Amino acid sequence: MNLHHLRLFRAVATDGTLTGAAQRLNLSQSALSSQIKTLEAALGHALFERRGRGLVLTEAGRIALDHAESIFRTADDLAATLRETGRTRRALRVGALATLSRNFQMQFLGPLIGRPDVEVVLRSGSQSELLRGLEGLALDVVLTNLSPARDAASPWLVQQLDEQPISLIGTPARVGASARPLARLIAEEALILPTPETALRAAFDALITRLGLSPTIAAEADDMAMLRLLARQDAGLAVIPPIVVRDELAAGVLIEAATLDGIRERFLAVSLARRFPNPLLGELLGGTASGSPAP
Repeated sequence: MNLHHLRLFRAVATDGTLTGAAQRLNLSQSALSSQIKTLEAALGHALFERRGRGLVLTEAGRIALDHAESIFRTADDLAATLRETGRTRRALRVGALATLSRNFQMQFLGPLIGRPDVEVVLRSGSQSELLRGLEGLALDVVLTNLSPARDAASPWLVQQLDEQPISLIGTPARVGASARPLARLIAEEALILPTPETALRAAFDALITRLGLSPTIAAEADDMAMLRLLARQDAGLAVIPPIVVRDELAAGVLIEAATLDGIRERFLAVSLARRFPNPLLGELLGGTASGSPAP
């Protein structure tokens, strides 16, 4: 068994027919069939069963295909890593949840920004899109505030990078000069909230339920940047981590009205255990490019 056999096997599994796969591979159907039989003999199991005019994977075939894909990803990883050897500039490919705080992203990447030997490639998208890119080795790390599902078969390694408090933040005119208790702020002021499907919103809804309050909602957004802009426009008090509006707080454009005790926003780095990890990621994650399970 060798990589050549596995590549031919993957081609047949993808096409579903010997004829189509042989045409794409520029091989005779008999030669391709012989190679597949050699692989099956080496593994001791039939990999396909015929259904009508097509071929479908057996249970052993599905297992073999999963392992074959893993082998090819490792080979691609090796090639990509070795191509970087000796280059004056190294690349770190980072995926970030589209709704994640830009200030946090810059804080995380700060040690690499501006270095003459480093190119930082940033991609944004949904959690599912980014995890597919990570699994396909198109990304080195995914920055998110959503912990991916993890079980014994999960490939993800999750490291908590930071945990930020959540506050009610608004313009000085809205917050006023005199301090008001949290319950009064929520009862008296319109609020700018994360959308209901977010963990932050779920925690806030639990808080107002405990307090017995029914707040007025001025706006909802799933994007931290939009929450920030709505707060700047004085649409209401925003439920937001102060790091998102760090510059506005420093300039006095926005001020913190109250801290929401017990509610925190976690920032996570999701990576894969790789045989050839990107050393730049190791620098950012404290010497390990694979990370560790989040608590």
